[in-house]
Amino acid sequence: MTPRVSVVIPAHDEGAGIATCLDRLFGSITLPCEVLVVWDTPCDSTAPVVRRRAAAEPRLRGICNAPGRGPAQAIRRGIAEARAPVVVVTMADGSDDPQQIDTLTRLVERGVVVACASRYMRGGQQVGGPRLKGWLSRAAGLSLHHLGRVGTHDATNSFKAYSRAFLLEAGIESDAGFELGIEMVAKARRMRRPVAELPTIWLDRTDGQSHFRVRAWIPRYWRWYRLAIWPGRQGPPGPAAAR
Repeated sequence: MTPRVSVVIPAHDEGAGIATCLDRLFGSITLPCEVLVVWDTPCDSTAPVVRRRAAAEPRLRGICNAPGRGPAQAIRRGIAEARAPVVVVTMADGSDDPQQIDTLTRLVERGVVVACASRYMRGGQQVGGPRLKGWLSRAAGLSLHHLGRVGTHDATNSFKAYSRAFLLEAGIESDAGFELGIEMVAKARRMRRPVAELPTIWLDRTDGQSHFRVRAWIPRYWRWYRLAIWPGRQGPPGPAAAR
């Protein structure tokens, strides 16, 4: 069956923990789907767990993205491999609520190009996580909502659904970290495309270690923040720019 949604999960040495993530996903998604787990190297501890599960689960695909490294490259590879018209990016650490994937998908099917799971709108919440990271994320999200009118209170959250046609039209330039989320919100604002959101409760991971690097990735986020606030001051985004 052709999937209605492709779920892309960047993973790095998740080991047996990825099995819990997959159990929750397949137990929550009711729409026809495919799940693509992407890791960096053949020796990644995520790989054998996903391959064993994929042998009995036709909706699951494991992808080694070598020589690509890092979450941005993994997400880009997953999107390139996706077969559905809607792509959802979610994390392997269990922080996102998989029960919302169906609703996010349907929002895109109704016509928005980006559907955001928002921690900072009414009804949303962030539980746990580093204080500096949380403060910066909230400040960026709320200021973009009020000043940039980007259609979401939480532009930096990676848990989003995208129209695959929009991703191809706008082009993906992100090449490090998890900047894709804010990039696509900024480009939707620039291109005057609809963005929607729903409240989510984000829970910090309980196992393993986060690979988010605040200091290293702030300059990249700042680039897209400026584009969202002042959409007329930079060159037009698109596939040519991405190349």
